[in-house]
Amino acid sequence: MNARAVRLLLAFAAVYLVWGSTYLAIRIVVEHLPAALSAGIRFLVAGTLMLVYAGLRGGRLPKTRGEWASVAFTGIAMLVAGNGLVTWAEQWVESNQAALIIATSALWMAGLGTLGAKGERITPLALCGLFAGFAGVALLVGGALQARSAPMPAYLALLAAPFFWALGSVYAKRHPVAITSAMSAALQMLIAGAVLAGLGLAAGEAAQMSWEPRGLLALLYLIVFGSCVAYGAFFYLVHEVSPALLGTYAYVNPAIAVVLGWWILDEHLGRAQIIGTAVILLGVVLVSVGSARKKAPA
Repeated sequence: MNARAVRLLLAFAAVYLVWGSTYLAIRIVVEHLPAALSAGIRFLVAGTLMLVYAGLRGGRLPKTRGEWASVAFTGIAMLVAGNGLVTWAEQWVESNQAALIIATSALWMAGLGTLGAKGERITPLALCGLFAGFAGVALLVGGALQARSAPMPAYLALLAAPFFWALGSVYAKRHPVAITSAMSAALQMLIAGAVLAGLGLAAGEAAQMSWEPRGLLALLYLIVFGSCVAYGAFFYLVHEVSPALLGTYAYVNPAIAVVLGWWILDEHLGRAQIIGTAVILLGVVLVSVGSARKKAPA
C-alpha cells in the first residue's frame, strides 16, 4: 500500500468515524449552550488552530480576490448553511434523527457532481448504491417525520442542510484554490465562525452562555476532532476522490450516530433503524466498488 493510499484510508476513517459522533456532541452542546454562538466559537477556535498548523507547514494565504471569494463561498455554504442549520435543528431533533436525515447529502453530492462540463458520470453499480442508500434513509427517517416529534422548521432545516453541504463540496472541487487543503479549511472555519458568532451575538445569545463542564467538553470535542481532524480530512478528500465516493461518508455516519444516541442519550433504536442501517452500509459498498471500477481503466 503506497503513501497516498494510506492517507486516503486515514482520511476516510476520520470522516466516517469521527463525524458519526459529532451529532451526539452537537446535541449535548445545544442542551447547555446557544446554537449559533457555540458553533461560531467552535469554528473560530478550530480555524485558528488549523491556521497555525497550516502556517507551520508552509501554507500561504490566497493571493487574489477570486481565491478569497471561492474560500468564503465554500465556508459559508458548508459550515454556516450546512453545519449551522444542523446545530440549530438539534435543539429539538434527536441526534440520531438528525444524522439520518443528513445522510441525503450523499445523494445531493453525487447528483450535483454529474452536472456541468466537469461532471463525473455515475456507473450503474454506483447508482444502485445511491438508491440503496436512499432506501435505507427512508426506512430510518420515515417514522420520525411522520411522528413530528420536533417542530417542522427543524426538519426543514435538516432537509436543506445537506444540499448546501453538497453544493459547497462540489463547488470546492470544481474551483480549486492554489493553497493547501489545511489552509483552505482553516480560512473557511474562520469565516464561518465569524458569521455564526455574529448571528449569535445579534440574537442575544451571549446572555444564554452556560459554563457547565458537560457542554464545554462536548464543544472541545467538536473543536479538536469534529473540526480540526475530521473537517481537515474531509477537505483533503474533496480534491482526491469523486463526489459519489466522497458522499459515502453520509451513509456510515448515521449508523454510528444511531448507536451512540441510543447508548449514551437513550434515543430510540428500533428494528426499522437496524434494517435501514444495514441497507445504508450496502449502499456504501456498492458506491465504493462502482467508483473504483470507473477509475480502474485509467
